[in-house]
Parts: sequence; structure tokens; C-alpha cells
Amino acid sequence: MTNALEERVRLYEMLERVGAEDRDALGDLYRMTSARLFGICLRICGDRSSAEDVLHEVYTIVWKRAGGFEVGPASPIAWLATIARNRSIDWVRAHGRRTMRPIEEALDVADDTPDQTVAAEQAETVRRLYECLEELHAPQRDAIRTAFVDGMTYAEIADAQGVPLGTMKSWVRRGLLQLRGCVGDD
Repeated sequence: MTNALEERVRLYEMLERVGAEDRDALGDLYRMTSARLFGICLRICGDRSSAEDVLHEVYTIVWKRAGGFEVGPASPIAWLATIARNRSIDWVRAHGRRTMRPIEEALDVADDTPDQTVAAEQAETVRRLYECLEELHAPQRDAIRTAFVDGMTYAEIADAQGVPLGTMKSWVRRGLLQLRGCVGDD
């Protein structure tokens, strides 16, 4: 599973727990998302103190509304970011126009998600790997999948297939060499 997918699943689980009024889950959610959401609040509100106040309101809203969050095409971080954005805009409207600062004064916001180029390259590599797996002979393909996906040892696979251990090792080795050559071809 990719890091982004793992993060999305963790956020779904945390929101579900927050919806069930689990305070520890709210703390975990805060630690995982506050830097991103604070960046949104700071950019819109324009000053640190106001952004901190708005961020507090954001997590109060999340506490109240998490039970209504539904799994769908939008990611949980997008849902949270929308709340932060809307609450920040409401704050700016209620407190008048914010002072504008030059872009050079903007603070860096931590973002650990890979950029789109890296994500596209990773997706292409995975797609290519699956295509190359399909090109292998069935015994090699099945042995590699069983060893590396199911976590079985070569001896366990050999017993299950009814072949000698040396034969199983050869199938896997030759299959891996073919995969390396296939994936490496561009």
C-alpha cells in the first residue's frame, strides 16, 4: 500500500473514531493534520494568532461533524481542508480585510506528500511490474506472488505445489531475473 493510501485509510479510521467521541482519536487526528490545516488558516487569515484561533474552531467543528463524514471520492484531508478554508474565510469576513503581505514573507508549510510527477512515475512502475508479471510462465508468476505477497517460504510453496525445493528456487530466481529485465526495459 502506498504512503498516501495508508494515510487516507488512517484518516478515515480516525474520523470514524472521532465521530464516536474518542478523544484520543481527535488528538491523533490533530497531530497528523494540524500542520497542513494551520498553513491554510495562516495563509487566509494573514497572522499567526488569528490562524491559531481559527484552527481551534476547525477542530471543534470536526469534533461535532466527524460522525457525519462519509467515505466517498473526496479524501478525508480534503474534507478537513475545506472546513479550515471555509472557517478561515468566515473569520476574515467577520474581522474585515486582512493586510496583504508580499509573497516573499510567506511561511513554508510542511507537506510530506509526493509531488504529482513522483506519484505518476510510481504508478507507471507498478503498472509495468504487473504487466511484466503477466508475461511470466504461470508457475514462476504464482511462485513469486505467493512468496512476495503471501509471505510464504520457498519450502512452503514447494510443498504446496508438490515440486522439489530446488525447482521452486529456480522458478523464482529465473522469474525475478525476467522481471528485472522486463521492468528495466523502456
